[in-house]
Amino acid sequence: MGDDLLGHIVAQSNLYAHQHCAAKPDSYLARQQWTPLDVPEFLKFWALTMLMGIIKKPSIRSYWSSSPICSTPIYPQSMSRRRYENILRFMHFSDNSLCPPREHPQFDRLYKIRPLITHFAARFAEAYTPGRNICVDESLMKYKGRLGFKQYIPSKRSRYGVKVYKLCDSESGYTQAFRVYEGKDSSLDPPGCPEHMGTSGKIVWDLLFPLLNKGYHLYVDNFYTSVPLFKLLYCFDTAACGTVRKNRIGFPAQLVRTQLKRGGRPQLCAKRSCWRSSTETRRMYTFYPPSTLRGLWRSLYVAELSASGSQ
Repeated sequence: MGDDLLGHIVAQSNLYAHQHCAAKPDSYLARQQWTPLDVPEFLKFWALTMLMGIIKKPSIRSYWSSSPICSTPIYPQSMSRRRYENILRFMHFSDNSLCPPREHPQFDRLYKIRPLITHFAARFAEAYTPGRNICVDESLMKYKGRLGFKQYIPSKRSRYGVKVYKLCDSESGYTQAFRVYEGKDSSLDPPGCPEHMGTSGKIVWDLLFPLLNKGYHLYVDNFYTSVPLFKLLYCFDTAACGTVRKNRIGFPAQLVRTQLKRGGRPQLCAKRSCWRSSTETRRMYTFYPPSTLRGLWRSLYVAELSASGSQ
């Protein structure tokens, strides 16, 4: 976290504490008389919180236990338990009084953590330059609490959580850009993206926009692959490759109707084709010549047979 973000968190936490005490002057927290938080104390609080991920205990109270069997001296030496709990209670990132109402067109479901998202998105983009091969996919951050846009995806390890669209470097796995999914009714209108592109295309465009016209090779799955998207990216010196659903707009009818034998592949053109091992797989690409891709697919087919024990 940079100094600007730390200063913002401290200022918003102090503001929220004063707002709470003013709104509820008779509450227990108001009678305690909030002591203004500063950056050094917040860093101390943050370090103790991170340490809790290493030292596992059943409750926050147990970290301040004076028992010689399970005591952790660094906690009471750093700050009192009451002070820690007060900071945790009032830690805030945005001014509640400025949040648009739910019925307002500018309502933001992530308003309370939007400064964090904006800060880390900028830092992720600045800290690392990805290699030529990049990919867009979705990830699921585990969360089982109450949340309007919480997702259930059985195929993911966490199953329940917050879905995040990510642009990653294919070699290192580094997250270059991300976007939190806010629900089906959330608006998505990235700059420069045509309206007809559809939701999945707009997601790719939004994540990839800073890397356009730099010669990157993008890999995606069939949720994102479409003829209009690949054509648009090609115009901005960005090649793409991915599996594609046969009902996508613009996908050749010849390939939809084609019946392939195991291992067969029709030679339609250099940009769209399909391949069959045990099931049909349709791929679309804008950068591999047909001969190279044919060899690549053949290698994948042999690898699949070896993995399954087939001869």
